[in-house]
Amino acid sequence: METTYTSYNQLPLSLNANDIAAVLGISRANAYTLMRAKGFPTIFIGKRMIVPRDKFIEWMDLQISA
Repeated sequence: METTYTSYNQLPLSLNANDIAAVLGISRANAYTLMRAKGFPTIFIGKRMIVPRDKFIEWMDLQISA
């Protein structure tokens, strides 16, 4: 199932690799690579990786203004 988001308001409060991939138009494997990258706002809960929506939006804004 492919999800299409048309606004930030549609994003869940915490994003997983599938959500990141859908928003950025990348593969799930690349989303996992990004989520492990330094500076990306990933929270590790055991083996689970999530990204808070507000931190993801801040990260996106920084990438646009860089």
